[in-house]
Amino acid sequence: MKRLVLIAHNLRSCHNVGSILRTADGLGVERVFLTGYTPYPLQDNDNRLPHMARKTHKQISKTALGAEDAVNWSFTPDIFSVIDSLRADNFQIIAIEQSKESIELPDLKSSEDIALIVGREIEGIEQEVLYACDKVVEIPMFGSKESYNVAQAAAMALYHCKFYA
Repeated sequence: MKRLVLIAHNLRSCHNVGSILRTADGLGVERVFLTGYTPYPLQDNDNRLPHMARKTHKQISKTALGAEDAVNWSFTPDIFSVIDSLRADNFQIIAIEQSKESIELPDLKSSEDIALIVGREIEGIEQEVLYACDKVVEIPMFGSKESYNVAQAAAMALYHCKFYA
């Protein structure tokens, strides 16, 4: 079976992080990489101010419901080091983003291990990160809104990659 990992880059909301961790647990995602300024749960040798680390952890755990302890996750500020490492480990790097170059999620097929990237809640994934990706995938919209919440987009894309890509 293909390996599947997720990179959550520059998210602001602890609740979105918690929801993503919970979804990753439910779908058996191998690892979640929290990068950039994405908030992250408490970790060993945490170098954040203790009261801030505890506050962030509490907010994440409100939606993660224990998934923050069950999921293999890591934090690093540098997304490009994560991308380089995954690419060297034969992962295909796929961004979930609306762009002129994107293909629709239902059309995504891959025989390779997949590393999905989701990004900022409002602005989306930065252009320099998109340039580092092998593919850009868009989730079709059928209503009046222009985008999905990042946690819901991650869930839909992970589910598709797990069972259909």
